[in-house]
Amino acid sequence: MEARSEGELYRLVIIGGGPAGYTAALYAARAGLHPLLLEGDEPGGQLMQTTTVENFPGFPDGVQGPELMQRWREQAQHFGAEIRAETATRIDLSQRPFRIEAGGREIAAETLILAMGASARRLGLEAEKRLTGRGVSTCATCDGFFFRGKRVAVVGGGDSACEEALYLAKLAESVTLIHRRSELRASRILQERVRAEPKININWNAVVEDIYDVAAGKVTGVALRDTVTGERRELSIDGLFVAIGHVPNTALVKGQLELDEHGYIRVKGTGPGATATSIPGVFAAGDVQDPFYRQAVTAAASGCQAAMDVERFLEGSSFHDWGLAGTGSAADAQR
Repeated sequence: MEARSEGELYRLVIIGGGPAGYTAALYAARAGLHPLLLEGDEPGGQLMQTTTVENFPGFPDGVQGPELMQRWREQAQHFGAEIRAETATRIDLSQRPFRIEAGGREIAAETLILAMGASARRLGLEAEKRLTGRGVSTCATCDGFFFRGKRVAVVGGGDSACEEALYLAKLAESVTLIHRRSELRASRILQERVRAEPKININWNAVVEDIYDVAAGKVTGVALRDTVTGERRELSIDGLFVAIGHVPNTALVKGQLELDEHGYIRVKGTGPGATATSIPGVFAAGDVQDPFYRQAVTAAASGCQAAMDVERFLEGSSFHDWGLAGTGSAADAQR
């Protein structure tokens, strides 16, 4: 067998460091599977961009997102998970053991848990690209400090947009929430908080068509179009935060695994706990396969389920009524 640094065959490799990945690593490590977790481009996942997390069980006073993820990571390591701050650049699912390239080396895996999560969706404007980091941001927690006492806008109407607006209201002079519809899509409690915040103004039925000023190298305003009347107007601001949803990070497995029409990994099963994919030995957990809930607690739950499913798979146990052909036996797991 090759040395570990040269690509030892792991029983389990987990790709993605967030609630799903860290939980899978924790459960797999406690089960004696000695998993390797590759954290990827966004270690800690989306909670690293969150301030106070109020809805995660066990924290009645809330907990800071980065603190929660760091403790989660340390817990997985405590039980023996190997965690690397590396990004998978290629995944080959054509045969077992599966092959992953990361950190300039090739890694072989008997089983895989894909927990790459999802990334922030962009507006798709050229000015957005050129002004990112110069007034355009997708993370209020990361960049809000730079807009203390200034005028900012948030694009979106869901939970993320409302959370960003509420956070920015603590720092900015004013916050304009730009939403393409006539009503918010966020949860009721967040809608109530937004409407009760005097610093937040909602600009209904509006989309951003351009961002100023590329020539100046900073954000000075946006061009808006009314989705009902077609009227165009300008809004003077100092910063723009984009919070319009996420895209599943499935580019590395596109064309190899079965995905849905939005790019999320399809899982096989009869209930919400399913984690098996279209390829035996490959499992998916968290936001990479969940277009509906997208919560830390549900991602953690699916990470737990994926780790347990891997353990059963390697032992050659059945998958109940999943109808998954070729789930394998103990002998198959060594191929």
